[in-house]
Amino acid sequence: MKIKKGDQIIVTIGKDKGRKGKVDAVYTKEHTVLVPGINIYKKHEKKRDDKRQGGIIEYARAFSMGKVALMCPKCGKQTRVGYVVTKGVKERICKKCEQRI
Repeated sequence: MKIKKGDQIIVTIGKDKGRKGKVDAVYTKEHTVLVPGINIYKKHEKKRDDKRQGGIIEYARAFSMGKVALMCPKCGKQTRVGYVVTKGVKERICKKCEQRI
């Protein structure tokens, strides 16, 4: 997976296009990522007991990995991820500025 937990991303497609955030979770089998504050949906929930109040609850859904691009921490641009192997260690690099991520 080219995007990992903790990476800064930008949404490229969809209702949240242009929004930026930090990856909270990556689901490799489904090829989706979860970013708090992005891809928010509303759910109407009935009151169950005193602890769980009813009403409209907002929550973030995971969305496809193909809708996001990595933000390079060095140059701050939207970029693709490349790899370089040095001394047997595989590292990610920014395709725009060639710096290690």
